[in-house]
Amino acid sequence: MNNENVVEILSKLISCKSITPEDDGCQEFIELYLKNLGFETETKKHGSVINLIARYGKESPVFAYAGHTDVVPTGDLDKWLANPFELTEIDSKLYGRGTSDMKGSVACILISIREFLNLNKDFKGSIVVILTSDEEGPAQNGIKKLVNDGDLTKHNIDMCLIGEPSCKKILGDTIKNGRRGSLSGKIIVQGIQGHVAYPHNAMNPIHAFSSTLKDLVNKKYDKGNKYFPPTTFQISNLNSGVGATNIIPGQLSMDFNFRYSTETTCEELMSDITKIMDSSDLKYSINWHHSGDPYLTEKKELLDICVSATKEILDVTSNISTDGGTSDGRFIAKICDQVIEFGLINESIHKINEHTTENDLRNTVKVYSQILKNIFN
Repeated sequence: MNNENVVEILSKLISCKSITPEDDGCQEFIELYLKNLGFETETKKHGSVINLIARYGKESPVFAYAGHTDVVPTGDLDKWLANPFELTEIDSKLYGRGTSDMKGSVACILISIREFLNLNKDFKGSIVVILTSDEEGPAQNGIKKLVNDGDLTKHNIDMCLIGEPSCKKILGDTIKNGRRGSLSGKIIVQGIQGHVAYPHNAMNPIHAFSSTLKDLVNKKYDKGNKYFPPTTFQISNLNSGVGATNIIPGQLSMDFNFRYSTETTCEELMSDITKIMDSSDLKYSINWHHSGDPYLTEKKELLDICVSATKEILDVTSNISTDGGTSDGRFIAKICDQVIEFGLINESIHKINEHTTENDLRNTVKVYSQILKNIFN
């Protein structure tokens, strides 16, 4: 079983229809693979979510690989060039749901560990593998829960590499040392419904909200810093009316999202919005959903090791970035002060015809293997 190459491993993982939060056998395969390498494993199941924690070694330093086995839905199957749950090579590209995000990285992690242990069985330190089937979904019963329940605390993780697809155009061009926080909200503005011919008998919430909307959009919530761009405010949905042209609507709803830096907090952002809304004299309500705080790795050891590995193996000088969406790094950062993300190219992730290449897989294995050597030798 443990003699497969990285493409063969990826093929097996892709064949599991692990649409979040289902795992469909991915972690069972991975657990057996790691046990055969000498890892001790435990599974934590919460509802439909499966989480795997595996460890090799008893000593420090403790280095962890973290990732997820769940994938997003396929979308229109007729638009795929091949079965998304069967790894297929077409014109030197490997197609399948999860090839880049992030079963490809998981396959590379497994091979890099095998290759390292074949040459370094008695190294000083420990390797931990943490996987969840709840990263692409609500992300409540996955790594977040493992952290909150203390399941990872006992491992005393010193460094963690998350295999999220960090690169943009070529392998190695981007390493992430943090991510922005995410705060969403829904504002409901109350008006008075009426006939458009008798506006004095109604109160149009669209008209009443328009100047306040401008204030929300134009406000500078912070300036960012050398690691993060300025916090962004984006409206994702704005809705009002009943579908008739002769009715003044009685209500307006607006969904919005902040992607925010370490220069502010979710409490400060909520306060900013509340102050603007209160100054408008509108009758309104807000519901909030906080997905996660920003995190930033300022300690340099693991980051320098990763940058050195990409330069040595790929001859690429990596850009250090905190852009993109959220990741499970926001949870692991609460128990580990060195969290870095490096994986495959993210150009096709979540798209129809998601793909990677065998060359990128093999080179990622080399980078991951070099990182292990740099940490433990």
